Amino acid sequence: MSDLDLLHISIADQMLYGFSAGQLKVRLPVSTARNGAGERNGSGCTPRGLHQVRAKIGAGLPLAAVLRGRRWTGEVWSPQLHEQFPGRDWILTRILWLSGLEAGRNRLGEVDTFRRYIYLHGTPDTEPMGQPLSHGCIRLRNDDMLALFDRVPAHCRVRIDEAPCPQWAANPVFK
Repeated sequence: MSDLDLLHISIADQMLYGFSAGQLKVRLPVSTARNGAGERNGSGCTPRGLHQVRAKIGAGLPLAAVLRGRRWTGEVWSPQLHEQFPGRDWILTRILWLSGLEAGRNRLGEVDTFRRYIYLHGTPDTEPMGQPLSHGCIRLRNDDMLALFDRVPAHCRVRIDEAPCPQWAANPVFK
């Protein structure tokens, strides 16, 4: 049941806001990049601007399924698995792969969000939300990612910016 038509991610709030026909329907804590906002390839930053969900990956996989290279490894995250691979950047449960829509800002060349493999994805529940700790992606709790995945259609618009919620919540940008 895809019912959301815009996701707005506030880097300041470390929150994802999901809208349907201009009405706020979902509010979820996230973790964006430890290195802050930025678009350049190799920066480890979360890209700003208008994006779309280019691909939805992982439908039908178990909660906390481990994904590498956008494919299920056959593993399901556990504290024991985490101890076995302490340095791994865990991509779990589902992936919403983003593609920039603004040429020169987040699309094409050295600023291409899609080629940077920027996702919304699940992360171990031991990782804190509300703090910028990712390598550029937008991390969510696994249960939140699972619920969000079914509500977001392919090509759903995703706005990522640094402004806190009050600056835009009353009038979300649907461009």
